[in-house]
Amino acid sequence: MLTYESKLDADLDWALKEGSIHFDERSAVHQSLHKVAKKLADLQIPYAVVGGMALFSHGYRRFTEDVDILVTPDGLREIQQKLDGLGCVAPFKCSKLLRDADNGVRIKFLVGGQFPGDGKPKPIAFPDPSQGAAEIDGIRYLQLEWLIELKLASGMTNPARLRDLSDVQDLIRILKLPLELRQKLDDYVRAKYVELWNAIAEDSRQQS
Repeated sequence: MLTYESKLDADLDWALKEGSIHFDERSAVHQSLHKVAKKLADLQIPYAVVGGMALFSHGYRRFTEDVDILVTPDGLREIQQKLDGLGCVAPFKCSKLLRDADNGVRIKFLVGGQFPGDGKPKPIAFPDPSQGAAEIDGIRYLQLEWLIELKLASGMTNPARLRDLSDVQDLIRILKLPLELRQKLDDYVRAKYVELWNAIAEDSRQQS
C-alpha cells in the first residue's frame, strides 16, 4: 500500500492541494477520521480523538498527516481483532497502528493508563476516553484541558516531542487562553504552562 505520507512526498502539487482542502475539512485525513470514528461507534468502543485532529477541532487548525485516537486496553484488543480487514490494514499482528485501506492514512491508537512523552510513570497518564471526551459534530474529542496536560507532559519529558510544547504555545496564542487556566491543570505541568503563557505575553508586548 502506498502510504499517505509517501503520496505527499512524491507529488508536491498534490500535497499542496491536500493541504488546502484539509482546512476545508475535505482532506484524506478528515475522511479517514470520519470513517474510523463511525466504525468505533458501530462497535461501541469508547474512544477520544487526540493529537493534531483534536487541536483542529478545538480551533487550532494546522495540517497533520495522521489520526491519533485514545482507547482503553480492552478497546485496543477489540480493534486489533475486528478492524484489520474492515477497511483498515495493520502492518503486523497486534499493532497499535492501522492504515485506512482507501487512502493510506495512518491511524495510531494510544492506550488509557499509559504515559505520554518518555513513557515512564508520572502524575499524568492518558485518561479513560469514556470520561474525558466531548462530542463535536458527531465525533468524540479529548477535552482541551486534558489535551494540554498530555502535550505539556509529553514535551517536558521527551526531547523528541518538543512540538507538543509548541502546540500548547500556539493554543495559548490562537485561542487566547487565560493564565487562569493553570488552575485546572495538574501541578506536574502547571509551571510549564505559566512559562509558555508568559513567553507569549512578553512576545505580544514587544510587538505592540
